Amino acid sequence: MNTLAQRPLDRSELRFNQMAIITLLVVGFLMDSVWLVALVGLVMGVGTLWPRLGLFKRFYHAVVKPAGWLKPDIAPDTADAHLFAQGVGALFLIAATLSLLTGQTLLGWTLTWIVVILAAVNLFLGFCVGCFMYYQLARVGVRVALPTWPR
Repeated sequence: MNTLAQRPLDRSELRFNQMAIITLLVVGFLMDSVWLVALVGLVMGVGTLWPRLGLFKRFYHAVVKPAGWLKPDIAPDTADAHLFAQGVGALFLIAATLSLLTGQTLLGWTLTWIVVILAAVNLFLGFCVGCFMYYQLARVGVRVALPTWPR
C-alpha cells in the first residue's frame, strides 16, 4: 500500500473551521433555521470540492490569523483525510436540509446534531471520525481524492 501524502497543515485553520460549523449549526437549531443548516452544508460542500474556496478557512486566513486571535499550529498531516471528513459532513447536512424542508424534523435535526457532535469530538478530543473512515478505506485499497484537492 502506498503511504498517504502528508504536507504541512495549519491545525488552527482546521479547528476554526470546526468551531464555525458547531457554532452556526447550534444557532441554526436554536433558531429553528433550516436555511442556516443549508448554508453550512453548502459552505462545507464547496470547501470540499474546491478547498481554496472554503469560506470558513478563508475567513481564518483573512481575519482571524492576521488579528492574532489564533496562532498557526503547523504540523504534517494528510489534507485529503480532512477534506473527506468535511465532505461526509456536507452530505449529512444536505440530507438534514432535505429532511427539514420535507417536514421530517426529527431526522433533519438528528443528522445536524451528528455533524455537531463529530465536529466537537474532533475539536475538543482531537479525534476525526471522518479521517478515521478515510484511513480505513485506504487500508483496504480504496483511495478517495478529488482532482481539485491540493497535491
